[in-house]
Amino acid sequence: MTEKQIEILERQGCWCDDWSRVSISSDADLRKIRNVFFRGDVAIGSNPEIINVPGGIADVRIGDNVRIVNVARICRSSGASYGVGCDVAVLDETGTRPVRIYPGISAQVAALAALDPEFAASKLFPMIDRLTASLPDSPEIGHGASITDCGPICDVRVWPGVSVEGAARLKNGSIVSNCAPGASLLAFVGHGVDAEDFIIEDAVVKGGCLLRHVYVGQGCVLDKRFTAHDSLFFANCAMENGEACALLAGPYTVSMHKSSLLIGVQTSFMNAGSGTNMSNHTYKLGPVHWGVMERGAKTASNAYVMHGSCIGAYSLVMGDHKTHPDTSPFPFSYLFGDARGVTSVVPGAMLKSYGLRRDGEKWPRRDHRRGRGIPLIDRITFPVLNPLTVDRMLGALDVISNLLAGSSDDEIMAGGLKVSRRHLTQGAELYKMAIALYLRRLGATASTTAEDSSKKETHEKMGGGKWIDLGSQLMPQEALAQLKATGSIAEIEKILDRMAEDYEALQREWIATKPELSRPEIDVEAYAARLESLIEADRQAAIQSLRQEGRQDSPS
Repeated sequence: MTEKQIEILERQGCWCDDWSRVSISSDADLRKIRNVFFRGDVAIGSNPEIINVPGGIADVRIGDNVRIVNVARICRSSGASYGVGCDVAVLDETGTRPVRIYPGISAQVAALAALDPEFAASKLFPMIDRLTASLPDSPEIGHGASITDCGPICDVRVWPGVSVEGAARLKNGSIVSNCAPGASLLAFVGHGVDAEDFIIEDAVVKGGCLLRHVYVGQGCVLDKRFTAHDSLFFANCAMENGEACALLAGPYTVSMHKSSLLIGVQTSFMNAGSGTNMSNHTYKLGPVHWGVMERGAKTASNAYVMHGSCIGAYSLVMGDHKTHPDTSPFPFSYLFGDARGVTSVVPGAMLKSYGLRRDGEKWPRRDHRRGRGIPLIDRITFPVLNPLTVDRMLGALDVISNLLAGSSDDEIMAGGLKVSRRHLTQGAELYKMAIALYLRRLGATASTTAEDSSKKETHEKMGGGKWIDLGSQLMPQEALAQLKATGSIAEIEKILDRMAEDYEALQREWIATKPELSRPEIDVEAYAARLESLIEADRQAAIQSLRQEGRQDSPS
């Protein structure tokens, strides 16, 4: 800097103990730099606006076209990680299942780490460390970023184009934007946010949220004083008012109400009702218990679940559940908790709900990531009826048959779950209808897909065995071996991409290995039509209910 430049800045309220360590682009309009204290090595790009930073800017690099106005302090410590490489203690609060976060981490990689901690420690974390060590060393405040009316911002990397307005305190984190130039931005941090050890990527966090050891992924919105620590949120999660602790929130996890606590649990496509509460009681060895809400599970108002537990896919949870229930053998069920916390199951009841169909249709339409020129990090398998849920229903048919044959009681106990004989019979019929609808939609049966498979092979065959849900991406379990045999994160992501591309072919291959899908008692057309009729009847009943509510007389 020249003596004249220094004189101009000092006349405008700026000060520095060693101006030789400060560099400002030669085309900068110095009139837009006022009331700032500089310390250490500071580099400022072209066309800046930096006004009122009383606590100073210390050891920070600032890109071009950056706006910084009314900020308490911006600083960088030696060896700052910007939240990259932080370990987040999801599921088990004692930290035995950590996930190491970085920009671009997918729900699938996070699930791999959390669900197989030995693999994570021995192979996955070294891969992540190699990846993060190769990340480019870019300015702390990227080109075109805007930071206004904020408290202290220390050890934070603000990516190009990102806007931060009114944040209370940000420490050791990254605010990441992958948007193409000119696309509408997703990355925004707003009023009152207090975050430490975090990464916010293509997401909105505002409304006084409090975050510690958190990753917030693409298309997510956290608002209205939501509190979270040691939690991960992936594509299109929406969280308000409540609290999360050790939560592994897969895509489309939603909690919008006060007094809701999601703790020590894995979720996806979940909707938490008001007052939903979870606990990991039995603290003899600490808070080591954790649970799974399989894809599409919902909780009614004031529902309570004690972990460890596993709630079956697309089930509705009502009341208190204190016996660590595993309802995964009965997907699409109503689950009632009685006064003692014992779980009663109504198998398959959700299948005739028009609300379930509406959910399945709206999720793809509400993908906030699309149309913004960003790479889609999380892979999401949307269909409600798929190899995983259909296989569960096939298993449920066998379980129901055995239960009905083994007892003549009206109420039967099954693995700690209560279920009535009538509901078992009705559930079996609903499962058959749903399996038929799945086959009709694909135009497939075991025999036809076997013929197709014999005619043409377009991919490595592996779809015939058990399927898994890895961070909301469905794939054959056999794919796990491939993922764990790789040597880099890029190779893992490449395999995941291939699994997503081959999903349709793989599920047809799976159907071809299931002779149960050609059983004579499943008349595809008749059973599928019956379920469609039940769903339509539920829709019409809902419409009629709304009409009746609209006709109610006004209070006299």
